Amino acid sequence: MTNEELNEARTNPDFLNYLEKTKDDAIKSKNISALYEVLDSFLILDLDQEKINIVYENILKISFENVENIVNSGKKIVLENDELYYTRSFYEHAIEKWSYNDLKGAKELFFVLANIVDDETLTEALNVHLIACSKEFDLDRFYEEKVNTNSVPIHEKYGYFITSFNFEIKEFLEKNSEILKTEYSNLKYLLD
Repeated sequence: MTNEELNEARTNPDFLNYLEKTKDDAIKSKNISALYEVLDSFLILDLDQEKINIVYENILKISFENVENIVNSGKKIVLENDELYYTRSFYEHAIEKWSYNDLKGAKELFFVLANIVDDETLTEALNVHLIACSKEFDLDRFYEEKVNTNSVPIHEKYGYFITSFNFEIKEFLEKNSEILKTEYSNLKYLLD
């Protein structure tokens, strides 16, 4: 979108009313994909931070409720439909915690996700994140030193996650297996 198109969208009362109605309906019906549509629009248009926070809080609430139900039923999350959005929200929440240097909170979320997602590529990437947090990398340093920013995700579903690195993942996980083992031991209580 050009700046002109963005300004037009920001000031178009019909579009803004559509976003408000979509937001209200999505919150009422707990429709996470519609909430993400609204959130992404609010962010692109740089709209009211309070509204963004309300949408994000509802996304997290819906995700945590549904993930708990899925896990309690003995299933794992797949990266399809609403479950992709649940995973995205957990991941974004972990990244947010990491960005505020809440390494403990970030590690907990990465650990839980790595154990409830049924996807080897994402699980390995989450374990890389967990190791980086364990080594007390801040998010900027991790991004600068470890992430392959020139890589395009192999599947669209990975577009919300950091899954490409400047090293061979399996080798890295093997080299850091003791750290990972310790973290898994320390955090396993989260899955009980």
